[in-house]
Amino acid sequence: MVSVEGKRMSSRQCLLKLSSYLFFSAERAIARHEVREIEQRHTMDGPRQDAALDEEEDMVIIYNRVPKTASTSFTNIAYDLCAKNKYHVLHINTTKNNPVMSLQDQVRFVKNITSWKEMKPGFYHGHVSYLDFAKFGVKRKPVYINVIRDPIERLVSYYYFLRFGDDYRPGLRRRKQGDKKVIF
Repeated sequence: MVSVEGKRMSSRQCLLKLSSYLFFSAERAIARHEVREIEQRHTMDGPRQDAALDEEEDMVIIYNRVPKTASTSFTNIAYDLCAKNKYHVLHINTTKNNPVMSLQDQVRFVKNITSWKEMKPGFYHGHVSYLDFAKFGVKRKPVYINVIRDPIERLVSYYYFLRFGDDYRPGLRRRKQGDKKVIF
């Protein structure tokens, strides 16, 4: 037994605590380094980059898709109108559709969104959480939008979605679809 911070722990517990501390310290150091790169880019190239695109061309909208709130229909409208209205649509696919990103992934995300001039103006959609771009030193922040729905209607929609699937990917088998028999 080892005593750490006044608590008695086994050596295995101490090693686990130490390894998690080192992992998070390394992740924070990498994130700080990448934030410094973003800050340097903004201070060195700031005025010229901002001047390259006017305010309307530099617009990025991030649509956080909430399941069963007509998000597929809404996104399809964006795809249908993008060529006519001269903007880009991009699907944001996070790892395993996990909307929560590590600090390092947040920094990369901010860097990609702010520096990808070829995809601006842009409508980016996916299952992502809100990220405050200001804390990374970005002046031109994207606009976030969500669509919400009555919770009962959303639950009913989810029930029918699990039971019958959808028209977009009819061959896709989903987990926990359940029995399609109707019993009265």
